[in-house]
Amino acid sequence: MVDPQVRAYLDAAAAAGIPPVEQLTPQEARQNVITAAPLLAGSGPELPRIEDGRVPGPAGNISVRLYSPQPHGSEPLPVTVYFHGGGWVVGNLDTHDALARHLAQASGTIVFAADYRLAPEHPFPAALEDAWTVTRWVHEHAAEIGADPDRIAVAGDSAGGNLAAVVALRARDEGLPLRLQVLIYPVTDCDLDTESYHVNAEGYGLTRAAMEWYWNHYCPEPQLRLNPEASPLRAANLAGVAPALVVLCELDPLRDEGEAYARRLQAAEVPVELARYPGMIHGFVRMFAVIDRTHDLTRQIGGALRRAMAAKGVAEEAREA
Repeated sequence: MVDPQVRAYLDAAAAAGIPPVEQLTPQEARQNVITAAPLLAGSGPELPRIEDGRVPGPAGNISVRLYSPQPHGSEPLPVTVYFHGGGWVVGNLDTHDALARHLAQASGTIVFAADYRLAPEHPFPAALEDAWTVTRWVHEHAAEIGADPDRIAVAGDSAGGNLAAVVALRARDEGLPLRLQVLIYPVTDCDLDTESYHVNAEGYGLTRAAMEWYWNHYCPEPQLRLNPEASPLRAANLAGVAPALVVLCELDPLRDEGEAYARRLQAAEVPVELARYPGMIHGFVRMFAVIDRTHDLTRQIGGALRRAMAAKGVAEEAREA
């Protein structure tokens, strides 16, 4: 059953008469998201420290924004590296500003948001390379930003969840310890033929046709989509990756692939917290101004991050051994 606030949002969106994304250019789609963001999310809480910066990347500087629940100069804080959603085509630091503020407040961590390169101007693997570069930079330069290099998590929604999942796989392979990966209705596979892709194909915001459009821009060569760094559900081995919080929405085309990824993590003996939100749609994590349950989700993510950061990490256990 559709949540009443979700229904009101969907009805209002339909009445606005905005063309579906697959009928737009990337530039038009980006502008629509920028225009809608403050109406859906509000302004977010005030924080004592918000700083814009740049991280050297493989194709130039990557814009980043730091959100801290404490002033600079206090004890080093855990840090959550965040990758915004938007099908790898739309979205930026501003569209996810309110979410980053809420997450910093709820989690007690620094939220370090990355403005990775977008497709189709920069197709796969550009976004991933930027996401990995920022994560590695945070680990290596943690002291400069007031963060603890032994307490790092990655997080993202939708396409950002895809990036977070793949960064977690790279981190395992490169020996960069992560406390948690927060995957909010992540894209985990290029196969658009799951049950949820059919029952939720249209009528609930994100559509199957829209996902085809996003994949065509991000990874125009179909064969490349089978690469586990594009479709992490196809990774040969998930053992040893960071524990995960996986968030799923009932009325989301991506629901089943997110569920499948969580099950594969569990089969690989990775600790997984699976959060299912009935009546919710893709994108609701940013809808603070229109859907009350968005605040419930933020609190759940914040709690998961607090618990993960409070536990002893690999480095601490090694020092005590």
